[in-house]
Amino acid sequence: MPVKTKVERERKMGKITVETCGIEGLKVITPQVFGDARGYFMETYQYNDYKEAGIDEIFVQDNQSASKRGVLRGLHFQKEFPQGKLVRVIKGEVFDVAVDLRAGSPTFGKWYGIVLSEENKKQFFVPKHFAHGFLVLSEYAEFCYKCTDFYHPGDEGGLMWNDADIKVDWPLQEGVELILSERDTKWGSFSEYTKNMAD
Repeated sequence: MPVKTKVERERKMGKITVETCGIEGLKVITPQVFGDARGYFMETYQYNDYKEAGIDEIFVQDNQSASKRGVLRGLHFQKEFPQGKLVRVIKGEVFDVAVDLRAGSPTFGKWYGIVLSEENKKQFFVPKHFAHGFLVLSEYAEFCYKCTDFYHPGDEGGLMWNDADIKVDWPLQEGVELILSERDTKWGSFSEYTKNMAD
């Protein structure tokens, strides 16, 4: 159940431009970059600008991962201690995906995907109660994200990356073999997830 990736609305707030994405709560942020012959400078996070953009969150943990081409991580969520995430790529390029798992949401089960890269410097805000994952499109990528709650071992859940009901349109590259962790090959289906919600 994809949603259009067309930007619905774009607003400039302080040193960031904020785009809404067709699923309430998801936001794409583009920072203002100040460049010259020496290089560039940008603010990657500034509370007041993000609060004005509707992201009034306290981030308590920063994470970073490195992956090679073809690595797919996801689709992950937290069960008892949900995390909002502000994600970006500092090296390489990934296709980043969020799936709405909010009970009662009009876009429940729908997904949105965006390319994040070191070149476009975009950030993606994924609120609590979304499943999240990404596919590495470049030879190598470094992925950073801020979290609104701490990591709790044993609290992670997941959905199959290729679930037949969600139907994420991953930009799979010809001749590139997907690389998944053993755990990511064993997550349940979206239909099982919804059944468990009802029980």
